[in-house]
Order: sequence, then structure tokens, then C-alpha cells
Amino acid sequence: MYAIFQSGGKQYEAKPGTVVKVEKIPGEIGDQVILDQVLLTTDGDEVQVGQPMVQDVVVQGRIVEQNRHKKIVIFKHKRRKDYRKKQGHRQHYTAVLIESINKQGEEQTPAVYTEADETA
Repeated sequence: MYAIFQSGGKQYEAKPGTVVKVEKIPGEIGDQVILDQVLLTTDGDEVQVGQPMVQDVVVQGRIVEQNRHKKIVIFKHKRRKDYRKKQGHRQHYTAVLIESINKQGEEQTPAVYTEADETA
């Protein structure tokens, strides 16, 4: 079972027990997160495609990390004009451990994962 959800203007694939790095969302480590903008969900041969969102399906997860990505360097120059500009950027992100994908109101079924998944 997996789902494709939208967060921060980007789309991500979610499978129970995996960690997904999304754009920064408010919350502390260990907080429960409910991502309700689900675009597609599948369970075996059954596929539900939203128009634009799938109704009553949510992705539930837990925040495992709040951090920043590696620095990227932006370097601009114009030849023979003595123009150089160097700039760096580090984007904030939130790592979310996907616990379950289910319909709203249903009881949450915990995912099977190991402690090695939390450290990765």
C-alpha cells in the first residue's frame, strides 16, 4: 500500500514504515502529523485517483527530525566585467516517519519498522 500526497507545493510517495523529508512543517520531534492532501492511493490492485484530492484518506506520521539540507552554492559571474557574486542556501526540512495510510475515522494500524529506520 502506498499513497502520493502533496505538502509544501511538492508531491511525495508515502509507504508505511518509511521516512519522507518534506518542506518544513511546524511541530516538535515526536509530534503526530496528519497529511490530508492525498492525490492517489493504492492497495494491491485497487487504485483511487483524486480529482484533485482523494476524499477521506489521510497519511499519518510522526516527526523524527527538524533540520536543514546540505548547502548549495549559487555563483554568478559575467566574464570580462569584473562581476562575481557567491551566495549559499540551506533549505529547512522536516523528516516524517509514515505510520499508516487509512480513511479518516478508521482506527490507526501501526506500521512495522525497526529502530534502524529511525536513525537513517
